[in-house]
Amino acid sequence: MTAALFSPFHSTHLDLPHRVVMAPLTRNRAPGQVPNEAMVEYYRQRANPDSGAALIVSEGTPISPLAHGYLDTPGIYTPEQVAGWRRVTDAVHAEGGKIVTQIWHVGRISHSSLLPGGAQPVSATARAAQSKTYIAGGFADVSAPRALRTEEIAGIVADYAHAARCAVEAGFDGVEIHGANGYLVEQFLRDRINDRTDAYGGAIANRVRFLAEVMQAVVGAIGAARTAIRLSPVTPANDAALDSDPQALFNAVGDMLGELGLLYVHVVEGQTGGARDYAPFDYAALRQRCRSTWMVNNGYDLAMAEAAVAEGRADLVAFGKAFIANPDLTLRLRQGAPLNNVNSDTLYGGGTAGYLDYPRWQPAA
Repeated sequence: MTAALFSPFHSTHLDLPHRVVMAPLTRNRAPGQVPNEAMVEYYRQRANPDSGAALIVSEGTPISPLAHGYLDTPGIYTPEQVAGWRRVTDAVHAEGGKIVTQIWHVGRISHSSLLPGGAQPVSATARAAQSKTYIAGGFADVSAPRALRTEEIAGIVADYAHAARCAVEAGFDGVEIHGANGYLVEQFLRDRINDRTDAYGGAIANRVRFLAEVMQAVVGAIGAARTAIRLSPVTPANDAALDSDPQALFNAVGDMLGELGLLYVHVVEGQTGGARDYAPFDYAALRQRCRSTWMVNNGYDLAMAEAAVAEGRADLVAFGKAFIANPDLTLRLRQGAPLNNVNSDTLYGGGTAGYLDYPRWQPAA
């Protein structure tokens, strides 16, 4: 029985026909950093809520030229990018779907070959991550960053607000700020990355300051009803060493977010793409502080998703790789149909193979 997962969801800011969400998925299919016709079709295939997602969260969309960290990721800061994304959102809306874009700054998880003039990546710290990124020729070690000067931070915050305005112009139903997986926001939040001695480092209140300024700027630009965030309190992704006190840190984050009245809060439980019990954390306590629609993610199957909604532990459940291989995932889940397997060789970059050619379910005659 899966009545809860497929029941309608209604909140102050969001009305959805069911609770199945498509998680943000980097696919590296945008040469020139501009959305193209293949991307239009990719999102369109997953947009009809009867068979696909009730809500799509787009792949990460860098907020500026210096925010990129992976080859061929589509930005959301130029008129050309806005026009490209408008074709995507029009296609999604024509299918009856809804879509928000995930706005993204990778910080130190980047490579100089991807940045204007071979620039150094920027971060909260000058320490390099022990991580890799995807560049021309394949995966490579990330470049050493430079620490942002205090006076530069306001410009980064302004880039988030500009990207949010561009997203609304492009027809998105909202934005999800990428505050997860070891990227720039977490590089400020976690004390085992952030080694600053200015107003953005040290005490928890200082380390939360950057995110608070970003949230306030985006809410100021497009409104709280169109603003969401993704968090991952304990994931080690991208060399994000566990904070010395993740519960206290994210309780402070939750208190700040709870004052804003956001569209939703999207939480990666445990290790991104790995163990859900990677480190102890009280997600229910964080949810209570955030006071928002609660979306969960990480390794959910049908039974887990149904239980999370039925037991009141989640409002919405985001599925990632399953939506790559199954554009009609919701229909398959409803019918108990088998799922296509993901082709791991075509996840990042390439053409339409492993991107537009996954078959839809055909019930036996």
